[in-house]
Amino acid sequence: MSAAVTGMGIISSAGLNVAENLATLKSGKSTIARIQGLDGLRKPYLGGQVKLSNPELYLRTGLTGPTVLPRTVLLALHALNEAWSGHQVNPNLRTGLISATSVGGMDLSEQFYFDYRNRNNADKLEWLAFHDNGAGTNILANHLGINHSVFTISTACSSAANAILLGARLIENNILDRAIVGGADALCNFTLNGFDSLMIYDSEWCRPFDDRRKGLNLGEGAAYLILESEKSRKISAKNSVASVSGWANANDAWHQTASSPEGRGATLAIAGALQKAGLTPEKIGYINAHGTATPNNDLSEVTALNNVFGNSLPPFSSTKAFTGHTLAAAGAIEAVYSVLALQEQVIFPNLNFEVPMKEKTCIPATTLTQAKIDHVLSNSFGFGGNTSSLVFSR
Repeated sequence: MSAAVTGMGIISSAGLNVAENLATLKSGKSTIARIQGLDGLRKPYLGGQVKLSNPELYLRTGLTGPTVLPRTVLLALHALNEAWSGHQVNPNLRTGLISATSVGGMDLSEQFYFDYRNRNNADKLEWLAFHDNGAGTNILANHLGINHSVFTISTACSSAANAILLGARLIENNILDRAIVGGADALCNFTLNGFDSLMIYDSEWCRPFDDRRKGLNLGEGAAYLILESEKSRKISAKNSVASVSGWANANDAWHQTASSPEGRGATLAIAGALQKAGLTPEKIGYINAHGTATPNNDLSEVTALNNVFGNSLPPFSSTKAFTGHTLAAAGAIEAVYSVLALQEQVIFPNLNFEVPMKEKTCIPATTLTQAKIDHVLSNSFGFGGNTSSLVFSR
């Protein structure tokens, strides 16, 4: 049984809502630029940065509580409000919230640390309470008045995809009638400097699936989807914009940060999602690839795609060259993009691609292309080999 998507909200460097993100994707212009306003970076970085300060984000949330909140939470609230618009808490509907993050309140923890080092933070101890990822989820749940089922998922870059997967499973198994699913992450020193220390951060614009790719650019943002059962839709009277028809999670257990060269976990996830959706490979009209532009990830993903699709690979692209890699939020942001591809019947371009890989014959879509698309496969692969694939259908 598929779960109907009846609401979407998003904020990223590509735009402050769904319409702005779609316009950017159609424009074919990257929003990655030099990151501004973060103290403690050991070098200049290119990334996808939301062009709103924390105070500006706070004013848009409608909150009246504490004015100091992690940027991840502020981004999440912004996207959540758009997704939830027109929906209401209903005592006859079991509604759950499943939110994903990897950064959590790390931005406030970093500020606390810098001040602690300078012995100037006696009044900021409460900031540490936000460090736990679940603290932010509780703020989101309280904001919406959700108390039936509240979950936090943190599986690195597959986090938000796993949130969507879990929401669909809970609806399928009649545990929830409606699920609010997605994730958020903000840019911070730890992730920027950390990825650079792994020597997979590109000093230029990232080039997914290009033979000259050197690494990723990070980004920030949030996205949430409202999933509903048939029972829930009858009560809410909401129209479905797409459905989550297939999902699977696997793990190749290869390395702490690298994907297996054979793409084992990714192959299992992709094949499992297709099987769950009841689809043969040729039914997929577009693949929103994980495509981080790191040498290991892109080759491993293409290997997995070849394992499943053989020589009949559908049109595919990575949209991370538009926004940067938004870590735990990526699966939800790209879920929104997958639904938009179905709605608009378009394949979004893989920016900055010029030179095909030497190891594999694979050419991503490089221009905005109209196409008949009934099903989109969206991949999200995380550190530790955690791999997730979702299928969205018209």
